[in-house]
Amino acid sequence: MSTLCYTRVWIPDPDHVWRAAEIVRDYKEGEPVLHLTLEDDTPLEYPVGPKSNPLPFLRNPDILVGENDLTALSYLHEPAVLHNLKVRFLEPNHIYTYCGIVLVAINPYEQLHIYGEEVIRAYSGQNMGDMDPHIFAVAEEAYKQMARDERNQSIIVSGESGAGKTVSAKYAMRFFATVGGSTSDTNVEEKVLASSPIMEAIGNAKTTRNDNSSRFGKYIEIGFNRQYRIIGANMRTYLLEKSRVVFQAEDERNYHIFYQLCASASLPEYKDLCLASAEDFTFTSMGENIFIEGVNDAEDLEKTREAFTLLGIKEGNQSSIFKVIASILHLGNIEICSQRDGESCHVLRDDLHLKHFCTLLGVELKQMEHWLCHRKLVTATETYVKNMSTKQAENARDALAKHIYARMFDWIVEHINKALHTSSKQHSFIGVLDIYGFETFEVNSFEQFCINYANEKLQQQFNSHVFKLEQEEYMKEQIPWTLIDFYDNQPCIDLIEARLGILDLLDEECKVPKGTDENWAQKLYKQHSVSAHFQKPRMSNVSFIIVHFADKVEYQSEGFLEKNRDTVYGEQINILKASEFQLVADLFHDKDDVAPPKSSRVNVRPAKSTPKAPNKEHKKTVGHQVSSLLVPAGPWRTPTVTPTHDVPLSSAAPSTS
Repeated sequence: MSTLCYTRVWIPDPDHVWRAAEIVRDYKEGEPVLHLTLEDDTPLEYPVGPKSNPLPFLRNPDILVGENDLTALSYLHEPAVLHNLKVRFLEPNHIYTYCGIVLVAINPYEQLHIYGEEVIRAYSGQNMGDMDPHIFAVAEEAYKQMARDERNQSIIVSGESGAGKTVSAKYAMRFFATVGGSTSDTNVEEKVLASSPIMEAIGNAKTTRNDNSSRFGKYIEIGFNRQYRIIGANMRTYLLEKSRVVFQAEDERNYHIFYQLCASASLPEYKDLCLASAEDFTFTSMGENIFIEGVNDAEDLEKTREAFTLLGIKEGNQSSIFKVIASILHLGNIEICSQRDGESCHVLRDDLHLKHFCTLLGVELKQMEHWLCHRKLVTATETYVKNMSTKQAENARDALAKHIYARMFDWIVEHINKALHTSSKQHSFIGVLDIYGFETFEVNSFEQFCINYANEKLQQQFNSHVFKLEQEEYMKEQIPWTLIDFYDNQPCIDLIEARLGILDLLDEECKVPKGTDENWAQKLYKQHSVSAHFQKPRMSNVSFIIVHFADKVEYQSEGFLEKNRDTVYGEQINILKASEFQLVADLFHDKDDVAPPKSSRVNVRPAKSTPKAPNKEHKKTVGHQVSSLLVPAGPWRTPTVTPTHDVPLSSAAPSTS
């Protein structure tokens, strides 16, 4: 009895994404259907055609399924990759798979016992392909290449939101701290690891995708001496999501540090903060659930404090940090009372939260009360005070809260870097980049737009390295090679950042005296209706769709202008600069500031000369700042990978820099 062998294929499926099938009848070119049988023996006539449905992808032989390196597969396409990753993931502890020098990781959303010191020692000294795929194998490869080739290395950790990037970056740093630990008693490697709980407390938050989502990007450069022992480190941060300080979507939280302080409010050492439950504060209760399952916020505050202490941040400065953070919660609870149908407003004299805000920051209450509801306008001939509408005052209050938090965040990063700095000469370094992942939520706003724009730029660098530059090298060396036609996302980037692109039109609308989100959306429809990467939703006149490399994302225009302006009024900042507390005053002084004012009182008088040009930094829109950050300094030498939106992935790859 003979057994028939049919050609095995993958066909697209609306529910399963891809389904396995077999071709059960010979196919001749030009026929309109393929005769298939699904795995459950269901027959299927699958339509094919030159324009509608292409021929299905071929399946790999069973002997190759489960390979620990995707490049070993006979057929390397989306269904083959996803199936191979799924097969491996269903085996115990096989969350990692190689794709050449790239490591693909699937987040198991549980703790696995594969990161202990004994596992680090097992991977130390091994070649990347000699053992099972692991983040430690990538870290070892970077460490070995640094020592062997005497060239600096970088590890890029990329992937969509919730893929596990931050945890992967922490494990890579733990590997370097173990194999490259200092031989002296400086404990510098412990300090490097101690930065993680602090940065998670002030920069991570619960989202609908991830209970511990990094809401900023960071690049940590770990320095080594000639013996390849850690001597210091330096951290750079990017694109802190300031808007989270004043707004959270349903089932999301603000930054962890706020909840840690509220959970500890009853302890004697935090009595002066005048805090209560996070439910009682506007800035921590918008998501309607202040808790994270399995997380004890009060215990986490103790870990945060221990990390501060290990990094040399004294008790007095820790107390000041907590006062600043608590003041933001009180600021959010200050009630702006409407007058004259909202055209002007005021704050009640006995507003308890205003009193706590001013006491915690050491500033004059009457002045702050006044300038929360008024603004100063300067013309060529005079300076005068203008009432703010209720909405303007609330927006200004929220912008001030975001500004205070961002300055506090930067201060903490600066002091972490001081603790990690070394006067010893650095011989080499390994950098670890943990950047925002691609995001698409039920409601997508300005924050997701900036994050996805950053990911488009990151993907472009990946494309340039892996496809364009590598193929040019092959051609230069006259190596026989069939050019690969790869997806170029430059048109999508041009849509966002070119002249009259989305950011350009947004900045222009922000300059219009009565510009609105709705008018801006209409200008987008008019300008970009022919773009292949831009779409107008059928059922909305205020939303727009961008076809990104990873997915289509619909953005709601509401709030874009206000978030892009991020206007902070100088009168409020001047009051904070005059704080009786040195740390608070230092937070708000720029490097080129003159001596601080002796009083926080803001005088208003006719101008005798042409007024000074406004501080340009304060006038730069958020979109402009993001665009400036994303200009590459040169072609990266670091490959990364773009995950599909069907499976949450993160990747890491060592490279020379």
